[in-house]
Amino acid sequence: MHPAPSVIVFTVFSGIGFGMLFWLGLGAIVPTGFGAFIWFAIAYLFAVGGLLASTFHLGHPERAVKAFSQWKTSWLSREGICAVATLFIMAIYGAGLVFAGTRLGLLGFLGAVGSLGTVFTTAMIYAQLKTVPRWKHWTTPALFLTLSIGGGALMTGQIWLTIILFLIAGGLQFYAWTSGDTRLAASGTNMETATGLGHIGKVRAFEPPHTGTNYLMREFIHEVGRKHAQQLRILALGLGFVVPVILLLLPFSHLLAVLAVLSHLTGMLALRWLFFAQAEHVVGLYYGKR
Repeated sequence: MHPAPSVIVFTVFSGIGFGMLFWLGLGAIVPTGFGAFIWFAIAYLFAVGGLLASTFHLGHPERAVKAFSQWKTSWLSREGICAVATLFIMAIYGAGLVFAGTRLGLLGFLGAVGSLGTVFTTAMIYAQLKTVPRWKHWTTPALFLTLSIGGGALMTGQIWLTIILFLIAGGLQFYAWTSGDTRLAASGTNMETATGLGHIGKVRAFEPPHTGTNYLMREFIHEVGRKHAQQLRILALGLGFVVPVILLLLPFSHLLAVLAVLSHLTGMLALRWLFFAQAEHVVGLYYGKR
């Protein structure tokens, strides 16, 4: 799949933003007054900023509102509804802390659940796709949720929870990569099934279907060299999980905390780039690209 920058930014930053709202809603930290305003401003900057970034990948962003009407069949629509509801609930919860110094526990709990629901629906947009065997697996929503909660724990200063969640996410990501590498072949989809000519015999691509590129080739066919993919995987694991864990184990300082956040964000951007770039859409078989 084409790793569009807008979608990468969306999935990384909105995930961390809703992860922050999850911990704020549960009361992991209970700031009040101006301090609460700062915490919620950061969370909303990540969450809303990420959601807005996703619209840049739309051909007609002005039509995005129509997606809300398809909630019965579309995970994208469910994501939008969950996001708006969660942001509304958490705005009321945050207002109670900012203006009244009061924690509305029930609203916080509902907002925390809504935050997880939003991240889950985002993950299911990809996990539901039979045409991308690497994504259609339980590890996709599991990773989205773990990375969101882990990133939110890091941003809200939950040091030991962050370390535990990052270790789990790192192991889960390694498993997702190694198992995902064989998932397209194991799906049974090949050139014969893609063309419908398997009854004749072995099929190979003799000439491209057309002389130029088209939308399918631009969006759904992206190839990454094995050597480069391995290097990026090491970089993503190192910066996303290993370096932050090491920094968090050192005596606390604000500089180390900032470095841990920056390292994690850089690793997550590399990880999410790979998530899209290595997603082998079966349409590539028709063009002889798999």
